[in-house]
Amino acid sequence: MAPDVTTYEIPTRRDIVKGSGTIVGGSLLAGCSGDNDPASTSTDADETIEAQTPTEDESYSVTISPVGSVEFEDPPQSIFTVLVHHADMALALGYGDSINAMFTDEDFDSLYSLFLERLDGVSVDWSDLANSWNAGKEMLYDLDSDIHLTDPAYVVAQMDGWDATDIKEVRKNIGPWFGNTLSGQHSEAPQPWANEYQYYTLWEIFEKVSKVFREERRYQELAEIHSNLVSTIQSNLPPQDKRPRTAHVHIARTGLSDGIWAYSLNAPGFYRSSTRPLKANDAFPDLQRFQRIDRETLVAADPDVILRTGSMGERGNWVEIENELKSDPVTQEIPAVENDRIHPQAIQYEGPILNLFQLEMAAKELYPEQFGEWPSYDGGQYPDFSPDEQLFDHQRVASIITGDF
Repeated sequence: MAPDVTTYEIPTRRDIVKGSGTIVGGSLLAGCSGDNDPASTSTDADETIEAQTPTEDESYSVTISPVGSVEFEDPPQSIFTVLVHHADMALALGYGDSINAMFTDEDFDSLYSLFLERLDGVSVDWSDLANSWNAGKEMLYDLDSDIHLTDPAYVVAQMDGWDATDIKEVRKNIGPWFGNTLSGQHSEAPQPWANEYQYYTLWEIFEKVSKVFREERRYQELAEIHSNLVSTIQSNLPPQDKRPRTAHVHIARTGLSDGIWAYSLNAPGFYRSSTRPLKANDAFPDLQRFQRIDRETLVAADPDVILRTGSMGERGNWVEIENELKSDPVTQEIPAVENDRIHPQAIQYEGPILNLFQLEMAAKELYPEQFGEWPSYDGGQYPDFSPDEQLFDHQRVASIITGDF
């Protein structure tokens, strides 16, 4: 049975210092759930989905697992993130320039520019953000963010030196946590969240984030585009026995000898939100998440198509790895290599913007007869498809993000 959720305000460190109930240039943000323990959360479906649309003068609350119910007086103006799916959501809602930290080792700034080039009027500069991977509490105090758009359970599970006590301290003294990441591949949550963690789809998380920023209309418009895109794809899929046997892999940018990881195409979690809707035949059907493999195992899987994730952008080394697959005496006989059906994917932990693009690109890569061919690719910008070739309206998405809709 889900615990009761009681929402109330806790003054932040900034309130105490300034001796005021409001924050100049920011938001009075406080969040708690249950008895103010970071483990407390609600798994009741009605509670986790509903949030009232407030008037301009009212506070409002939004609920998400594993955080619980978080109360706001105004939309956050400074945003701490770690993984890019949350940053992508902020960008989609018009808050891309409010982000002050991100996991920058993946060069997300240059990666996103490859896609945003196809969205007129949409750009972002994340090149100088603080690197939030393994960030200590001192960094969070220095950044003094209105919101930590990050999953606290993920922080405790993956980052050095963090525990639930630290999470509680940051929430009380700086600002609330709000995010969900372990839904990416339905990973087990650490204590104290292990028994109550709730998994969501990517677009369910996005809906909740939109309520935090009072941007429900942007969410609704983008969600309709996403729903129509998935419907278009699934209503035009060829019969199951005509779908390609597909290997979804990551190959180290330094080459085949340094590592190949195979990923499930159709496992639960939003890390598969660009491949699962396409219902291709998985070359590794028994794989639940991922596994390191060698070249011989990839050959034995006999894929008709290889989707190489992490292959776009400056760190992807697309051309070099493609050439190595074609010249290596072991891999050159794979049907996907012989038939020039090695195709890129950008990242797994995508947000809604990249999800739209990666669904479109994967549909073209897997089913060219139904959706048009993915063109020859050199590792650079996302192709400039004409409006007739687009599977979703790129200009409409740009207008929603810029607010011109």
